[in-house]
Amino acid sequence: MTTDAQPSVFEQLGLPDTGLSRDAYAYAARVTPAFVFHHSVRSYVFARAHARNKGLRAGTDYDDELLFAACVLHDIGLSEEGNGDQRFEVDGADTAAAFLREHGVEEPRIAVAWDAIALHTSQGIAERKGTVVALSQEGIATDILGVQRENLPPGLADKVHALLPRQDLAYGLSDAIVTQALAKPRKASPITFPGELLRRHLPYGAHPGWYDLIAAAGWGDKPVGVTARRHAETPQQVGALFMEYLEAGDVEGLVSLYEPYAHFVPTPGNHLVGTDAIRGAMRHMVDSGARLTLELRDIRQVGDVALVSNNATLTGLGPQPVTSITTEILRRQPGGGWVHVVDDPFFS
Repeated sequence: MTTDAQPSVFEQLGLPDTGLSRDAYAYAARVTPAFVFHHSVRSYVFARAHARNKGLRAGTDYDDELLFAACVLHDIGLSEEGNGDQRFEVDGADTAAAFLREHGVEEPRIAVAWDAIALHTSQGIAERKGTVVALSQEGIATDILGVQRENLPPGLADKVHALLPRQDLAYGLSDAIVTQALAKPRKASPITFPGELLRRHLPYGAHPGWYDLIAAAGWGDKPVGVTARRHAETPQQVGALFMEYLEAGDVEGLVSLYEPYAHFVPTPGNHLVGTDAIRGAMRHMVDSGARLTLELRDIRQVGDVALVSNNATLTGLGPQPVTSITTEILRRQPGGGWVHVVDDPFFS
């Protein structure tokens, strides 16, 4: 997008018509893809609408020029110029701060913009960091996920999208974050927003989650309370929970991964049905010090039923590890968690 359209867009959307605003607009238009740039400008328009809904006045209750700069530069970390070695939000905040500093912006205002950009994916924190930071996060969340879209003035979203098309923003933005993270995994450490996106694009289990980090900490902490009875939110998570519960020696946690009348075949010819029989088999595995490693081979899901196959390696029940390819039928329960209907690991 070229800056030739600036006067029209500035007039039609009532953007802050200052030298800094125009420079920030031109900079973002130059270094970011159109879908990112459009999103950044729309985020400001939506943030300003939320401010008006709260009765906040530009220039009196918040710094409108700074709000615009923070919004229009908030994804600058996804540009080539802003792509450093930190998570994209922090890279973007640092890049924007350098831009503002070069344009003579005072350090206290730069600090506010830095917070707004670095915290724009941190719901629950941004709103506690001041009006500009909170409004930036609200406007950005509205444009990506539709948060508070019902509070926008009628027709505003249609007008903004006609001027600044979405171009499948949410998926395009996700792809941009993942592309950076695949090239520089340190930009997407576990339990961050970029890390969560990256995890979905790597082989199952390759990128640790929170409970994987606990297990690797070396302190020997065991699940207690509600953490010992988590639901598997996806079919893939059933195997991860099974390994975690077995490692923790949690028999009831293992049993919770089966329907009351599920079928379990721990060894050929040993066909167990129901909670009591499965509990006995799980108790034997725990008492024997068994450990299981599962690597996802294939998954086929139709509605609330999934057919899963894993490469499995079992240790602790004999002098040598034993391997198998599992056949598992999982079903989503009314509460949302996935559990086994049939589990046939076929260890010989």
